[in-house]
Amino acid sequence: MFHSIFRCWPVALLHAALCHAAPFVPAGDDTLVERLPARIGNAAERQQQRALREQLRQHPAELQLATRLASDAIERARRDGDPRELGQAQAALAPWWTQSHPPAPVRLLRAIVRQSQHDFAPALQDLDALLQPGPQPVPLAIQAQAELTRASVLQVQGRWREADAGCERLLGAHYAALGSAVRLPAQVCRAELMSLQGQAAAAETALAALARQADADAGWLALVQAELAERRGDASAEALYRRAMAASSLPDVYTLAACADWLLAQHRERDVATLLAGREDADALLLRLAIAWKRSADPRAPQAIATLAARFDAARQRGDRSHGREQARYELDLLGDAQAALSSAQANWAVQKEPADALLLARAALAATQPQAAQPVWQRVRDTGWQDARLQALAGSGS
Repeated sequence: MFHSIFRCWPVALLHAALCHAAPFVPAGDDTLVERLPARIGNAAERQQQRALREQLRQHPAELQLATRLASDAIERARRDGDPRELGQAQAALAPWWTQSHPPAPVRLLRAIVRQSQHDFAPALQDLDALLQPGPQPVPLAIQAQAELTRASVLQVQGRWREADAGCERLLGAHYAALGSAVRLPAQVCRAELMSLQGQAAAAETALAALARQADADAGWLALVQAELAERRGDASAEALYRRAMAASSLPDVYTLAACADWLLAQHRERDVATLLAGREDADALLLRLAIAWKRSADPRAPQAIATLAARFDAARQRGDRSHGREQARYELDLLGDAQAALSSAQANWAVQKEPADALLLARAALAATQPQAAQPVWQRVRDTGWQDARLQALAGSGS
């Protein structure tokens, strides 16, 4: 998924918020108005989605139907890593997409699509507009989801203090009526940001306490814990990754990719191949499979590398600028082109500054025998107190 491997806070609020849109009145008794739970990715789900899209074609201005379809498409994009789903979301919102003041549910969904495509500036403009006073009141649930999404964008950009301020607002009286649906992700958000700013031990304690309060299926929280444990060099990371994986019958692409990256770091290529079997259609997962296959001299590696090359070419032709991390990883770990990887990693660092981006830039700089190129990473480490065992190991190699 070259456009983004995005982890966002739980979006249960989003579905509640969309109920504030104008109601859709069915044309007749045989009109399908809701999607029953279906096995992920099966024929029934696809058929039902086609039926809903046909309804929208006949009633393109029905706001609730459009936002329902867009929300479903965004969720499938997160689950499956298929960027075409984001196009489906945008198509559903077409009557309002270019409006400067669209309805609040549309503005929120437009921001989420833009976020996932790494169009961060326009995404933040939409999110800021939802959080500012205006002539039309914005439902509280939409405000909360906008604040959570905004914090996610700011975190990706490395604007950690601003992200923390947003999560702190979510814990205030303004959002109290929404209860734990907002309070829990806001607390997790703050703990994760603490972990990136020199308070890893305190963050670990806070996350463990929150995990005891959360639902058993809160795999997203276990994933945050797992990533922190990995940054700390803690062996508990494996159990936490397993917990995150076990929370869903079909884990989303971000969770699978994060777990695969951990396994690759442990040189467990066979486990990566087992974990990602059958998920080759997701570009981000094929990338990790190709790395595992290349390391283990699997005969499938050359074809996977060729497939990825074709997909990168297609992304470039579309003008897709959001695949910098994957491009650098491909050049470094599959092509062995350290100079190209360093250039891609530097361009990616200019856009996003998550731990994975820092690690990639440091690795590429060392591989290109230009350790000074990683100075932006080491400066951020010094400025924030960020603690990461993986970076510390690289720093000893040439920073």
